[in-house]
Amino acid sequence: MTGLGSLSSGLRALRPAAFGADPGGERLARIRRSPHFKDGVFQNPGGTARTRPSGSTLDFAKVFFDKETRPRRSPQGTVPVHPTTVADLAKPPATGLRLTWMGHSSVLAEIDGQRVLFDPVWGERCSPFPFAGPKRLHPVPLPLAALGPVDVVVISHDHYDHLDMPTIKALAGTDTLFAVPLGVGAHLEQWGVSEGRLRELDWHEATEVGGLTLTATPARHFCGRGLRNTQHTLWASWAVAGPEHRIYHSGDTGYFDGFKGIGADHGPFDATMIQIGAYSEFWPDIHMTPEEGMRAHLDLQGGLAESGVMLPIHWATFNLATHAWSDPGEGTVAAARAAGARTALPRPGEPFEPTAETVPSQPWWRGVAQAPAGGWPDVVVEAAVKATADSAARAQADTAGDAPGGTAEDEGDPETVPAG
Repeated sequence: MTGLGSLSSGLRALRPAAFGADPGGERLARIRRSPHFKDGVFQNPGGTARTRPSGSTLDFAKVFFDKETRPRRSPQGTVPVHPTTVADLAKPPATGLRLTWMGHSSVLAEIDGQRVLFDPVWGERCSPFPFAGPKRLHPVPLPLAALGPVDVVVISHDHYDHLDMPTIKALAGTDTLFAVPLGVGAHLEQWGVSEGRLRELDWHEATEVGGLTLTATPARHFCGRGLRNTQHTLWASWAVAGPEHRIYHSGDTGYFDGFKGIGADHGPFDATMIQIGAYSEFWPDIHMTPEEGMRAHLDLQGGLAESGVMLPIHWATFNLATHAWSDPGEGTVAAARAAGARTALPRPGEPFEPTAETVPSQPWWRGVAQAPAGGWPDVVVEAAVKATADSAARAQADTAGDAPGGTAEDEGDPETVPAG
């Protein structure tokens, strides 16, 4: 028994700290009581989504290592990161709502006097190891310490490109609270966040922070950080409502009908932050294409294209799929034009106010991306954005005083999925 105990201790010592911790005790008991936990794992809306790539490994390898398309998966020059300064963020937003996309899914939201930081990843790689794994394609716009005080950090799920151990350890030394899906708190406690600063929620549960209501809402994805994945941590999207504004962060998700219910219960939103990158026909259930992302945005807004701004996230920072680096941006522009929807296209680090008259609207990525055959399509984004902004402003004026509100596939080993 002594020998077996020594072996077990040795294996634990080899486990990277970035793997985090498995839920146990009362946390695990609460997981097992969840209505979304069945047959030993958390379930997706409508059943378990495919988390193993469809098709053969050989088919995927042919696409992934194709010499002609592979160069298009990275920028061809230096990504134009906005030189965000402390002064940019020190002045309160004129409209009461400001978003700053830091790259990938990391967004600082300043809403009704509170500062909410979604999925902060300041690490160089989204990986448990500092020497391997997808590396940043652009630097962080500014140091984490330069953000200033953050009232609450919101985590969508525990994949490395959304939950970054070095970043969490740095934030653990501050006074911020953490709102996380059920089970994810085990990782944070392992990395130094005290239990009293955790708000750990199942889907449809909410917590109050500084006058904001943060609600964990469903998403269609999966979880896991270690070599084996027990599906014992939940994934979520998030609706955040303040006295004056409402915003939504999708986390990672495939498209599903539940967006309509989320919009009815918690929207419409002044801004939605929607995952539109790292999609693939090899894993269609767990990530959205730009077209699906726009459909989700419209569902969340009750079908009203002129209502609220869509901010595309989960792209441009890490190479996690086989599509061209610029495709998520181009696809979003095309989908917005087709729907007549208002979309913000900021450079990483560029603050903007979603309810202002104008938002960043130029396809900035074209200057550093390999152009497709035949060149870039013509777009007239600025005029369209301003027109929809004017339309939204008129609609808001007409309704002033109204209160916002609203009323099984194959199961596999998700560690084989190359995207987060």
